[in-house]
Amino acid sequence: MRSSISPGRAAESNPNPGILLVRLGGGIPALLGLLQGEMAEAAMVYTASRQLSQFIFAVAFFHSSEYALAAFFHGRSNVTLSSLLISKQYVVAMVCALLEYAIEILLFPRLKEFWWVSNIGLVMILIGELIRKAAVITAGRSFTHLIRKYHEGHHELVTHGIYRFVRHPGYSGFFIWATGTQIMLCNPVCIIAFIVVVWQFFSTRIPYPICQRIISEI
Repeated sequence: MRSSISPGRAAESNPNPGILLVRLGGGIPALLGLLQGEMAEAAMVYTASRQLSQFIFAVAFFHSSEYALAAFFHGRSNVTLSSLLISKQYVVAMVCALLEYAIEILLFPRLKEFWWVSNIGLVMILIGELIRKAAVITAGRSFTHLIRKYHEGHHELVTHGIYRFVRHPGYSGFFIWATGTQIMLCNPVCIIAFIVVVWQFFSTRIPYPICQRIISEI
């Protein structure tokens, strides 16, 4: 009896090992590309979750601790929500920082993976926070979030502690902290913007009490 299977079908049911290797070899690049894409996506998720969680924690701790210290030294009844130091301009700045981060991690994910840069920013956040809080604790009741136009009884010139080394440690600490948040996020545009804006803000704020004191004395 003759077989009903044609030679062509027999070849298909029992392919040549060489053909199998060729077909398998052609699928390997596609498989590697798929794995590479999944690994890149996983790396992006890890990067974003780590950096954003650090950013959110740093911002939340900074503002909540500022309010807590103000309430401790000045009394809860004498402290308003302004001690959280959250203004409209500040909110706009932080929203811009998050927008830049979102755009860059989607379009240029490798930009966010310079971990040595991000870690430098994290260290700056810690150093700025320590300097700022040392200034608040050292000055005590003399430290206020709002500029006082006139001298009050409990105000005194603080020259001990961290004030022996830095004349305005509260401002210096915030400057380092704010810049550090953007370096930690690897936000090149906001790094420059934060440096310029915060520097200009404090450059006009620092001489303010002196001018007011001279005017009041005149």
